[in-house]
Amino acid sequence: MAKSKPHKWTFAARFRTNAFGWRGSRLACQRIKEAVSEIRKVVRKDPLLGAEGAVRLMEKLWPALQHVDSSSGALGSAVYKAAEELVDWVTKAPADEKTRAKWLDRLWDAFNDDGVGFLDVLGERWGEVCVSPAVASQWADELLPIVRRTWEESKQGSASYFNGTPACLSCLLAAGRYQELLDFIERAPRVSWSNRKYGVDALVAMGKKGESIKYAKASCGFMDDPFTIDRVCEDILISSGLYEEAYRQYGLRTNRGGTNLATFRNIAKKYPMMEKTKILEDLIETTPGEEGKWFATAKSLGMLPLAMELCYRSPCDPRTLNRAARDFQEKEPKFALGAALASLQWMSQGYGYEITASDVLSAYEYAMKAAETLGRKEQVVVDIKEIIGRDRSSDRFVQDVLGRFIR
Repeated sequence: MAKSKPHKWTFAARFRTNAFGWRGSRLACQRIKEAVSEIRKVVRKDPLLGAEGAVRLMEKLWPALQHVDSSSGALGSAVYKAAEELVDWVTKAPADEKTRAKWLDRLWDAFNDDGVGFLDVLGERWGEVCVSPAVASQWADELLPIVRRTWEESKQGSASYFNGTPACLSCLLAAGRYQELLDFIERAPRVSWSNRKYGVDALVAMGKKGESIKYAKASCGFMDDPFTIDRVCEDILISSGLYEEAYRQYGLRTNRGGTNLATFRNIAKKYPMMEKTKILEDLIETTPGEEGKWFATAKSLGMLPLAMELCYRSPCDPRTLNRAARDFQEKEPKFALGAALASLQWMSQGYGYEITASDVLSAYEYAMKAAETLGRKEQVVVDIKEIIGRDRSSDRFVQDVLGRFIR
């Protein structure tokens, strides 16, 4: 019977040794994305073949990328994201013991040859990659003496480090050797979340969730991020059905997004049982004196009365207010008028980044248009005169721009 033809991976030629130069970060990120996409398509049809491609790509990453300038962080982020997915495919692949053993040997060589930690996630999840508790236990037995020795040397003042430490702890966890793992972590030379997070997982696996939270809170070392630990504690409480306690203790500070609106959506998605108004009000309370920064969030959520209240309680970006006034001219002229007047108020008090005459005129025009719709034109003119009469912006800028219109 003829042997099947080996699969030809397109990425293999692109990730040859020294394929990328010092300034090749952008191209490298693009090639990584293409390689992962190629493997993903194969995984959907043949998980075993796809996992083989994942192993091969991880073997090629460091030799191909070793000379690239990664100081911007873009390359590191691209590799980490790719490695997470690649490890998933290798872990879930329906490989027999012989095939997986070969993969583990190849991946261990790639992990140890890695010069900058591109494959750190592989070491952190080594126990998962082993799949079998028996295989994980064998690896743990091989790695334990090395970790023990380096920890003892560190206690004696030697700068000793073993990059396989996370792999060892991961294997103890995957092998179900929970108490041994906890006892071993206590022998570490210093408190470090990178070690103790495996202890947290061990306690959870033992059904000691309350104890795991106490353990996690005591696991923040000098270089560790407390928010990472808080997120783990939050997840433990949620998994126990204690949503209210998780929300109260951790929800508002551990789900931050790139914008205030993203933060709100993260929390609302994680805590669907909470009223949206309550979530937003709680978030506003976390930023006293900066309530105006939540105006756009309240507006986007359709909470217009609250948005109007917020834009007068503390400074709010005039351009954001102008856009709101423009967008709500037809459907909510009262809200549009309030936003436009608030914009003029904050500009007259010197708020806003590089405010121009165009910004001032836009606010004025939106206010007058909404006032005309509402039949309040004369009163709004009086209100604007009062606002610019208190103008404290540089050189009374707003007053100068609107002077001739008001007169």
